[in-house]
Amino acid sequence: MADPTLRPRWTDTWVCTPQLAAPDQLPPAPFTAAGRAFQDCTLRQTVRVTTGGEAVRVRFSNAYGRAPLRLAASTVAVPAGGRSGVSAIVPGSARSLRFAGAPDVLVPPGGEVESDPVAMAVGPGARLSLTAYFTGGVAAGEVTSHPGSRTTSYLCAGDHTGAPDLPGATGVDHWYFLSGVRVLAPEPVATAVLIGDSLTDGRGATTNGDNRWPDLLFDRLRADRTLGPVAVLNHAAGGTRLLDDDPAGRLVQRALARTGLRWVLVFKGVNDLGTAAATEAAQQRVAGDLIAAYDQIVAGLAPRGVRVYGATLLPFGDADYDDPGGHRQAARQRVNTWIRTSGRFDEVVDFDQVVRDPADPRRLAAEFDCGDHLHLSPAGYRALAEAVPLRLFRSPAQT
Repeated sequence: MADPTLRPRWTDTWVCTPQLAAPDQLPPAPFTAAGRAFQDCTLRQTVRVTTGGEAVRVRFSNAYGRAPLRLAASTVAVPAGGRSGVSAIVPGSARSLRFAGAPDVLVPPGGEVESDPVAMAVGPGARLSLTAYFTGGVAAGEVTSHPGSRTTSYLCAGDHTGAPDLPGATGVDHWYFLSGVRVLAPEPVATAVLIGDSLTDGRGATTNGDNRWPDLLFDRLRADRTLGPVAVLNHAAGGTRLLDDDPAGRLVQRALARTGLRWVLVFKGVNDLGTAAATEAAQQRVAGDLIAAYDQIVAGLAPRGVRVYGATLLPFGDADYDDPGGHRQAARQRVNTWIRTSGRFDEVVDFDQVVRDPADPRRLAAEFDCGDHLHLSPAGYRALAEAVPLRLFRSPAQT
């Protein structure tokens, strides 16, 4: 009798967290005009999946829209050269996306839609080119996006969903209206969800270089032949705080919605410290609240059999978050001490120790600093990826 665990199954292979586009993150004119964006507009975007499969489904989000968004036509294709951030696709590779059999769909306000399955072989780490044509567009203040794409998308007027290239298109370094990709995987896939802010979103990484630390961690996992297939899902959102923007309960539910969830790594909290008042009382309060939030995340996930890992917060000496009295640095040290010593997390990844300046632990080491003293250079992101022990992603049978 065939082993039922080896039947193909749909698994999340790529996600991004929807965010509201700020005015400076909207498409330029003429793609934003008279208070609306994406009218009569083709949008081509590239994503890099993690685990592979034999068919694809794509999710579109209208999370911040207050009216339906009409998606008139859309395709999935292979980008030229298999590269990120290119406007051309491999000729003949485009496959139309359909929704309940129809080529067009209304994405409901505050909701999302997922395409029907498209037969298409996708390898681990492959790039996909996703092209969509919008007719009526959306109000400029309601555009669902992911500003920190680190990937160039392309805009042009009219319907060019199946075009092999978009000559003269306008490039923008943001994603819009995408929330996920699933593949029909030939074997069970274990999933790791990474919770973070701009440091996990990759600010300071190379645009179109796919060298955020989650990308590089996935590359390491894929190269380790002793591990089974692992999907690495980056649920980071730049500029967000754990306490106000992404509360623990919401993060727990978001992680639990992912297929095959096995591990969650939490690396979030520096924006909470940096935006709270630089007083001893305020920083003591926010540090205590962060510790309580971490505890709540573990309490929500551990009973479901999910292993939860904590990562220490990075130094920010001389960044805008630094304060003369050192109150934010003291709060960071309090939080990091709890992460390291509480025993609440299944494992701790000490990112702080990896990238701090040994001569001045308040600061990032110069080679890891992108220049703003808060975010990392590509070398810094590589250091984070290499600091994560691969043993954390072994199943009990592999240890």
